[in-house]
Amino acid sequence: MSESFTTWQARFEQLRSNKLFETVVIAIIVVSALMIGARTYDEASQFEQWLMYLDVAVTVFFLVELLIRMAAEKNLISFFKKGWNIFDFLIVTASLIPMDDSEMVLLARLLRIFRVLRLVSMIPELRLLLVSLVKSIPRMGYVALLMFIIFYIYAAIGSFIFHDVDEQLWGNIALAMLTLFQVATFESWATAVLYPTMEYYPYAWIYFLTFIFLNAFIFLNMMIGIVLDVMQKESALIDLESGEGEAAEMQGLRADVKELRSQLNRMEAALTQRADTPKTD
Repeated sequence: MSESFTTWQARFEQLRSNKLFETVVIAIIVVSALMIGARTYDEASQFEQWLMYLDVAVTVFFLVELLIRMAAEKNLISFFKKGWNIFDFLIVTASLIPMDDSEMVLLARLLRIFRVLRLVSMIPELRLLLVSLVKSIPRMGYVALLMFIIFYIYAAIGSFIFHDVDEQLWGNIALAMLTLFQVATFESWATAVLYPTMEYYPYAWIYFLTFIFLNAFIFLNMMIGIVLDVMQKESALIDLESGEGEAAEMQGLRADVKELRSQLNRMEAALTQRADTPKTD
């Protein structure tokens, strides 16, 4: 019985790691996303029954695929130890809500939208991007706080100086911050904000250019640098886990050097012990 279970577990593991199987799963996820988009068109009402059948088929496929992945693990605990497996489990089980119930049809459609996110769990590169973004948030928060301080200072200055230019833009500090946000996004900032202000204050360009330099160049690049730094560290961790890449090679070299140093220490200790042993006639 144990050998039979091990055999089937190995087969499911082989199927799960098969590239063709992964490609089929990704294709079905894309089809599921296209189905959701198709339902937003009025013309799709005449194919509603076929879309319903296709949705049931996709749901069954995802359920079978999840069961295969669970069977490929040695035990269920190992499966639920991985965060992405828990994510997929929640998405698939939520998709089991039927769409023919009028009270639950909206909820069922909303939950099916999140099936598109399974692309993240299936594609390693997307997982790397998402994990790096999430881990970057704490460090990016300090940059965002510094940006808010600069926004607040410039908004206060702008509301004091440019108050008489346009009440809708500089009437108070809240409106001034919204105006500066428009400037930071470069959305018609010159024609709507800069030039009207320069008609009253010709040197106002200094105020706007320094603000743009701080926010659009310095802080934005700081954000990008944080994300890139975290992505590099996450990529190194993935290489270490897979045993590939420069990080894995460096770790292997360190282990070899450590082993050689240990052997040299043992040889030195043996030679020292032999030298200290008194000779007998």
